[in-house]
Amino acid sequence: MAKQQLIVTILGTDSSGILSEIAATVSEAQCNILDSRQAIYGQEFSLTMILEGTHPAITKAECTIPPLCQRLNLLSMMKRTSHHAKQNLAHLIDVEFSGEDTAGQIKEVTGFFAQRHSSISAFRQRTFQDEQTGQEMMRCKFVVNVPDSVDFDELKTSLTSLFEKLAVSGKVKDKYNKDSDENVTSW
Repeated sequence: MAKQQLIVTILGTDSSGILSEIAATVSEAQCNILDSRQAIYGQEFSLTMILEGTHPAITKAECTIPPLCQRLNLLSMMKRTSHHAKQNLAHLIDVEFSGEDTAGQIKEVTGFFAQRHSSISAFRQRTFQDEQTGQEMMRCKFVVNVPDSVDFDELKTSLTSLFEKLAVSGKVKDKYNKDSDENVTSW
């Protein structure tokens, strides 16, 4: 019997045992978790999973996850999807930029990559107040999957120009061809 897939996103207040109950429900539906991502935001969490199973198993998951979420006071969304294939991550780059938090920065940078047919496979943004100036600041990090046809040096030059236009400082690093901007910090 052909396998089917279901994307499940669950949001709610983090508490002990939630993941265990979700995993048990998925297992009881006889589905496998192909991929999952979890993030904690203060007291809240989000979980996204791709489940795989037979048609009856996916249908069972669709019927049993919402009542579980309702009992645990969680929000859930589900969508059947076509076969999930691992992304071709042959050419990944790290992009990091920071500066004053102003409207439109994320749109400009994501648009820059969309024009180059590149996909953002990870994104993180943090805002904070500068202790000395009191100014609202932001820091963003992206992991971008770029097509092999993209000239990395041209991309780096164009992205640096965009950072200057946005009045932010930033760097870009080819994850597989280490370059001089290798000191990307973690946070």
